[in-house]
Amino acid sequence: MRHRWFAVGFVVVAVGGAAITAAVGPSWPQWGQNPQHTGFLNVKGQNLNRIVADIVYDPLVPKEQNLNDGDLLVHYQVPLVDGNDVYMESKAGSYSKGAYATQSWHQNRFSWVGGALTKIWTFDSDWAAPGSQSDFWEPVYHAVLANGFVYDPGLGGTIFKLNKADGSVVRRINPFETIDPNTFTVSPLTTDAFGNVYYNALKVLNGGNQFLSKDAVDSWLVKVAPDDSIQIVSYTTLLAGNVPARSDLCYATFGTSQLPWPPSANAIPGRIACGLQRVAINIAPAIAPNGTIYTVTRAHFISRYGYLVAINPDLTLQWATSLRGDDTVAGDYFSGGYFADGCGVPVLQGGWLPPNGQPNGCRDLGLDGNAATFGRDPATNRLGGGRVLDDSSSTPTIAPDGSILYGAYTRYNWAQGHMMRFSDSGQFLGAFGFGWDTTPGIYQHDGTYSIVIKNNHYSGLGSYCNDPVICPEDRDATNPESPEEFFITQLRPDLSVEWSFKNTNTLSCSRAADGSAFIRVVRERARPRSKRYGLRQQRGRPSVRDRARGIVEAEDLPTARARRGVYARVARRRREDLYAERGPSVRREPVTPVTRSHAAATDSERFERLPFSRAEATAIAALAELG
Repeated sequence: MRHRWFAVGFVVVAVGGAAITAAVGPSWPQWGQNPQHTGFLNVKGQNLNRIVADIVYDPLVPKEQNLNDGDLLVHYQVPLVDGNDVYMESKAGSYSKGAYATQSWHQNRFSWVGGALTKIWTFDSDWAAPGSQSDFWEPVYHAVLANGFVYDPGLGGTIFKLNKADGSVVRRINPFETIDPNTFTVSPLTTDAFGNVYYNALKVLNGGNQFLSKDAVDSWLVKVAPDDSIQIVSYTTLLAGNVPARSDLCYATFGTSQLPWPPSANAIPGRIACGLQRVAINIAPAIAPNGTIYTVTRAHFISRYGYLVAINPDLTLQWATSLRGDDTVAGDYFSGGYFADGCGVPVLQGGWLPPNGQPNGCRDLGLDGNAATFGRDPATNRLGGGRVLDDSSSTPTIAPDGSILYGAYTRYNWAQGHMMRFSDSGQFLGAFGFGWDTTPGIYQHDGTYSIVIKNNHYSGLGSYCNDPVICPEDRDATNPESPEEFFITQLRPDLSVEWSFKNTNTLSCSRAADGSAFIRVVRERARPRSKRYGLRQQRGRPSVRDRARGIVEAEDLPTARARRGVYARVARRRREDLYAERGPSVRREPVTPVTRSHAAATDSERFERLPFSRAEATAIAALAELG
């Protein structure tokens, strides 16, 4: 949902001289396209070789980047498509460090008129995002199309029901007695097959501007029927007795003075107050065909205690499964967790870290100690588990067989996270070694289905800590069997790899301060550049600001370079020479790590000014982003 090119807007491109016509049947009415969030339509996309619309929806990007060390830490609504119409958010106001709420958000309807995407109306919402850049990335403002109306987030945990024709307010739907500015609509809106609309609301103290300084008050799942009748349930009430209470103590991580981790084979980290188990931000509820609702919660003060929650259609609890992995033996700290790919596990056996005792590896505890810690997360000395960050936009996805996928965060595998899979009764079924901030796509075929995800192998932040000696930032140098690389990967239902397509594009497009476009040419080398920020430990978790700094460059910059074998080739200025088709760089399993040499960082890239028109430069940026 974040964009890394020179302007934040959406670009519509089409084939050569072909006329633009409205799509009559398929539409994209919500997050992930449908109630299960599978993100797939059986429609062939158009080639990206002619721009037919270029609309800026966030004019505040320069200020946002200036106050975030050049990074754009924002989640945006996906354009919603309904026949001849496109609905898209826009922003105004001013951006400040202290509160996201100094901005304003708007919903817009565009329609194809005479071959041009023309604005029909703008609705000025009073929705406000919680928190600030010191808390997490800017949350998403996201509408849904249902029942012939546009449902749009509003202030105080409310939503607006808008007339599609003119954007007028049919009704403000308020599940609470008053409109409290400390209560926020914190999720994209979801609609099911019957037109019910679902969303999450969260109440905090201090208007949310110091989001983690005090505990949350409560959070709710709201269900709105087509006749505007409301059902609402408190997550606190729903989960009571099934999750740690707000005053309980939760295990955190070891301190930086104890690096390298773990300190010993039987070391157990300290504990901190869990805080309220409340809904996570940016979680669009997923609705199964049988009406079961899936969502995600977390402890307010510690991201390591998150839950995948299944809720019945009448808003009673079906089950809640820990993403951390509960102790399999009551009271035995070391018996819990899910992922056995941490300390000491060789890369060729599914691990991510160098051998113990080496840079970016865990502490060398000798033969017996290394055997005891084999596979564990070094920060906790326990098998790894999924974490829930409010920076993320990962949302549950329901597969055709009823299993549920969720992209959780993990730090010890170079901040790649894990894609976790659960049965419809809450049993953990397995994980894949990437999942951070992604909602997977589901491709149904031949009586089965495949899972399509980005698969980024990051560098520039150390494997599991921020100490430059213990955890150097250069992944290639310290872990050549698992270098920095970026893929689109297709998985089988059991999360084994079907194929991986490696990104080899070395071009990106930018616009200079004078408005002229230029191409940034990165020479072919082992690893694209990542900013060198790391993670400080704070109260047993990375500070929120450092989470943003430590992840965003590795997260966004390389993926903004092309994701297919189509790349911009700078040869001649003629448009047809800007693009070249290149055979797909596909690796069939087994995927064998490759060790490659690379040039020194100071010699790794050059910048070349080119006299591109605005349309040509925008096309290159669109190719990199949308490809």
